[in-house]
Amino acid sequence: MQKVIIITGTSSGFGKEAAEQLASRGHKVYGISRRGTAINNAENVALDVRDRDAISKAIADIIAREGKIDVLINNAGMGIGGALELATPEEIDLQMGTNFMGCVNMCQAVLPHMRKQRSGRIINISSIGGVMGLPYQGFYSASKFAIEGFSEALSAEVKRFGIDVSLVEPGDFATGFTASRRNSDTTLKDADYGPVFTHSLQLIEKEENGGLRPEKMAQRLVKIAECRHPRFRYVVANLEQWASVALKRIVSGNCFVNILRDYYKS
Repeated sequence: MQKVIIITGTSSGFGKEAAEQLASRGHKVYGISRRGTAINNAENVALDVRDRDAISKAIADIIAREGKIDVLINNAGMGIGGALELATPEEIDLQMGTNFMGCVNMCQAVLPHMRKQRSGRIINISSIGGVMGLPYQGFYSASKFAIEGFSEALSAEVKRFGIDVSLVEPGDFATGFTASRRNSDTTLKDADYGPVFTHSLQLIEKEENGGLRPEKMAQRLVKIAECRHPRFRYVVANLEQWASVALKRIVSGNCFVNILRDYYKS
């Protein structure tokens, strides 16, 4: 059965791959990105997920054309690297505004329509960085931790309306995310933080560039969008990272923090 599907962050990576795969399977896909990047067999919508007015207009237009929204995939995101202490208000607002509030804005725009139709599915993209606080990616982790808590609460609130919420936690993938990360010059130049930040960046970028292909993540998103009874949480990562998520949930907080410090040499 054809579904009407909205995906944010479709200019590259997970979003673009998922949009193209879902469209090729006969679904009506609307891909949202700031530049309105073209997607094969899908409709392209140019907007910033921080712009609530633009989102409201876009959702109203989609409802007018399609009469419903079956699936929302909140994938839009970006990363800022640097020491938490040295992050500027502008960097914090951009990180939290794009990753977390962008997700909130989209959910609040589609939920009235999903409640009215008494059906729908929301898939929020978190990260293994939303399960553990990653050094020098602290506000990225904070934005994903926020999505985790938001999604758990949302799932409990909207299930009785026939709306499913799923949370997807990717590990490292070889996408354009690495090249587009904004790194703090202030941190790089700082005598205390700079050397460790540089080492951490080298480690992070090596793992990301050697990560899984975005097609694998897109395939999982297709399955979640199409399956009858989706789970709440999915980890999509290599074996080592999957094991680290499992470890985080069973060992003491002190032990896991020490493991992170040692791994990142912080």
